Amino acid sequence: MKKVKSFPVEKHISILISSILISASVFTVATFLNSNNQVNAHAAAAPQSPAAAQTQPAAAPPLLVTGLPDFTQLVERTSPAVVNIRTTQKITQIQGSPYGDEDQAQELLRRFFGFPVPQQAPRNRRQAPVQQEQEVPRGVGSGFIVSQDGYILTNTHVVEDASEVYVKLTDKREFKAKVIGSDRRTDVAVLKIEGSKLPKLAIGDSDKIKAGEWVIAIGSPFNLDNTVTSGIISSKARDTGDYLPLIQTDVAVNPGNSGGPLINMRGEVVGINSQIYSRSGGYMGISFAIPIDEAMRVVEQLKTSGVVSRGRMGVEVGDLSKDVAESLGLGKAQGALIVKVEPNGPADRAGIQEGDVILKFNGTALEKRSDLPRIVGATKPGSKVTVSVWRKGAAKDISLVVGEAEADKPVQKAEKKSKKEKLDNHLGIGVTDLSDAQKRNMPNANGVVIDSVEGLAGGSGLRPGDVILMMNNIDIKDAKQFDALASKLDPKKAVVLLVRRGEISQFLVIRPLAQ
Repeated sequence: MKKVKSFPVEKHISILISSILISASVFTVATFLNSNNQVNAHAAAAPQSPAAAQTQPAAAPPLLVTGLPDFTQLVERTSPAVVNIRTTQKITQIQGSPYGDEDQAQELLRRFFGFPVPQQAPRNRRQAPVQQEQEVPRGVGSGFIVSQDGYILTNTHVVEDASEVYVKLTDKREFKAKVIGSDRRTDVAVLKIEGSKLPKLAIGDSDKIKAGEWVIAIGSPFNLDNTVTSGIISSKARDTGDYLPLIQTDVAVNPGNSGGPLINMRGEVVGINSQIYSRSGGYMGISFAIPIDEAMRVVEQLKTSGVVSRGRMGVEVGDLSKDVAESLGLGKAQGALIVKVEPNGPADRAGIQEGDVILKFNGTALEKRSDLPRIVGATKPGSKVTVSVWRKGAAKDISLVVGEAEADKPVQKAEKKSKKEKLDNHLGIGVTDLSDAQKRNMPNANGVVIDSVEGLAGGSGLRPGDVILMMNNIDIKDAKQFDALASKLDPKKAVVLLVRRGEISQFLVIRPLAQ
């Protein structure tokens, strides 16, 4: 007898319920698909009304986000035109000692080691110190070639106060460069080397750059030739100066990158790396570049005459707040508020008054006060322009003849120190104030630059170009303060100096000679 396998009642009920649910689900899906097809077909057949078409939002185009860029081909194509720039400075240093070289060695043996000194015939122990001219390193920077015949762009602060400027290419060739011209206000300088068929960089359009765009910087940070760093443009018009808005990036830029190119993904120069924001002297995530469009306007004048001619009005401008703008009857806070007029200057002669708000300069609207000096500076001196001002609740046009701003003095070779220069301190250290370019790389912008070392400090290891930041725990602010403190030092006591050389600061002790 065949045995029939039995199932519990509960299992029969479970199977039945599952079958019903599956059937219901299939029916529901089929019904939904059928109805959806009918709706779609109806929608396709029925024309939309113009009003309905207008109310329906347009589909936004999809964002095109790709992977990280590959810079290898870009670097291979552009890096040969980027150069390393080193500068030197000639100084006159006093060599020798009042004892003479041989006597000095014997005197040191006796004083510090107790060695007997053989008796010698008396001679004139006060020998005259020897003046010797030395060429010492001053600094390093970067630049880039813009023409095959050897014109190079860099920063003014890279070549300022240099006796000689040397340019090294990536193929290891080195040239002595001539400074054709420089402009401190925009920090742009033009150099020239003797060469032909040199690699060059294409000039781009800095007006077309956008925040978020990829860029690279090539230069010599800390004298590391042809270093490539990358990042994006953070802002294309950051107000940090009177004569040009700077490009802000997050590209790693350090001392030595100054003067190098900021290059877009098409291999075009869009800026000249110039400044960094830093509390330590090194990169902290924010760097600035001179827009190449602004730089090239300066370059043309430098190549022609060696200096830049700028227009001037003879006014000082201030911020125009929203409250003040509304009280004056202006719809919004825009324009440049005149807070001071130079007596008998171009603006004074034209009739512009303190309290006027300049809305337009020769047809160009001013959005903020920093627009005015830039636009005026770019205007040719002697030009007759129309200035639109807001005065006593009404707009007024005034005719003005643009004056000429005082031109920067051309960067010249540093003068050698006078052989007769007398130091008013027993240390034998001569110092000068930091230049504006050096202050940007100094913590708190304090310190003095050593330009001559002799006497007691001659054997301490100090050398011209070092920066003294502190003396006996007193911060050094300028050369006048240093000279005053040094003149009051006790010759019998040691002096402790905090000295910065390159990127390193260390304490150095100058001890008096044993009596």
